[in-house]
Formats: sequence, C-alpha cells, structure tokens
Amino acid sequence: MASGGTAGGTAGTSGAPAGGSPAGGADGGKGGAAAGAGGSSAGAGGGSGGSQGKGSPGCGSASPLKSGNFTEMIDGASRKYVLDVPSGYDASKPYRLVFVWHPLGGNADGIVSGGYNGLKSLANGSAIFVAPDGMQGSNQEASGNGWWNTNGRDMKFLQAMLDKIQAGLCIDQERIFSTGFSFGGMMSYAVGYEFDVFRAIAPCSGDMQVIPREDKYTRPLPIMAFHGNNDTFVTTARGRAARDKYLARNQCGTQTQPVMPSPCVEYQGCSAPTFWCEFSGGHNTWSEQPQAIWKFFSQF
Repeated sequence: MASGGTAGGTAGTSGAPAGGSPAGGADGGKGGAAAGAGGSSAGAGGGSGGSQGKGSPGCGSASPLKSGNFTEMIDGASRKYVLDVPSGYDASKPYRLVFVWHPLGGNADGIVSGGYNGLKSLANGSAIFVAPDGMQGSNQEASGNGWWNTNGRDMKFLQAMLDKIQAGLCIDQERIFSTGFSFGGMMSYAVGYEFDVFRAIAPCSGDMQVIPREDKYTRPLPIMAFHGNNDTFVTTARGRAARDKYLARNQCGTQTQPVMPSPCVEYQGCSAPTFWCEFSGGHNTWSEQPQAIWKFFSQF
C-alpha cells in the first residue's frame, strides 16, 4: 500500500500542525497485555488479542446506533462525527472502539474515504470506528480545520462522543484506541493525558507542543508512535520530544530491541509496551503504518 503524500495545503513554519491529504489508505491502555509490532503471534487481521473486557451500557440494546453522521452541541457549536459500525454488528459482543483524527485541513469524510487510515479493512468487522470533524483555528504557524482545543472544546467533544457511543453500542471499555496523522497524531498524543479510557495510542507524525491539554492521567500507557526522520514540517525533533515524554511516563530504560516492521524499535524495561518507528521520509505517512498499527491494537 503506497504511503500518503507530503504535507500540503496550508503553509507554515516547521512544527506547524499541518498534514498531508486526509484521504489515502496509508495515512496513518489499560492493562499490560503483551503488545508488539512483531513480537507476538497476533496477526494483522482482526484478531481478538486476549479476553474481552467490560462491556458498555449499550450492550444488549434493542435499538443500537447505526453507521452514519452524528452531531453534538459543544459550547454552542454543532460538531460532526462519522460512526462506522460493522455490518454484522452483534449487540451482545463488546467491540473495540477506534478514534481516527484527521490532519490540519482535513475532515471526517476524508478519513472515511481513506478507509480510516487503512485500518477498517484490517479490522475485518472487529471494531467500531469514529472519524470526528475538527474546527477552524490558527496559531502563529498555521491555520485551518483541526484540533486547536480552544477552551477545551475538542476534549469536551471527545467526551460527548464517548458518552453517546458507549450508551448506544456494545463497546469493550478496555479496548478504546486513538490514532491519526500530523494534527491527528498530536490529538492522539494529547488524549492519552486528558482521558483515562484509552488502552493504547498510535500517533503518526505529531508532537505535543501545539494542542493545549491538561496532564490529568500519567499512568503508563501503551504507545506505538511514528515519525519521518527528515520531517521539517512537524519536525522530527518535536516528534522525538513527544516520544521522550511517553518514555518517561512509561518508565522506560534507554535500551531498545529491533522489531518488525524495520526500523521500529521497542524500548526495554517499560511499565507499558512502548514502540518508536522513525522511518525514512519527511512529513508523510509510511506504507507500513496500517498493518503495524492494527497489529499493535489487535494484541490488546
């Protein structure tokens, strides 16, 4: 699968939260399950990975939510998101829930047309996907539709989505995940500190210097992060700084072990599985991301 394009649309200085095309199939916790990019026997398909966790209030509902567009009113603004429920949905079975956040200038429809960053086909009906829409905003580096989190509005939006989805569908409350590219990667890094519901996150080409957040939760959190080694837009240095914050949070040592896909590594001595994939490239997605992310998520 070919990787997505380089960052385009809104120009900005290095480190701006812009992203490439929001479409394109290659765009790219709780517990201590043995997760890995290549270390376990879990495959890239929709594996069950461990035992099912606690089901949400929506389990058993006679009128579950259907796939489609939904809105929530947040601070007086109507916020859209797209919900994707497997065609063979079983209200008695707890499903994984995966949030896929778009890059700057993107939208939920772009994530949908890109197969939820290439993950939906790999899930094979084992997960419910959510693609939220950001809002217009700007800083000194860039402007456009994204996750500016002004007055906490994007975190409020996430809470509203969680409340609605868990009440209307059977969600495995121990298998909620977040991923996204560029600004979507930034959002995935941020929600891991704002919320205590995520089992694991997979940020792609993001940093932790743009989105305002509160570091409410600091328990170890499984993470598999990706960044191009020659990214001059959301710079590689800023990506490494985000990685280092999670290394400290997860109490990792300095030693690494190579894992597949190369050149990914797993940090040793961590309190939660911690992976870093610094691939050859700039501010673009990597062709190996979808398979690696789904394999990582599916092992929980």
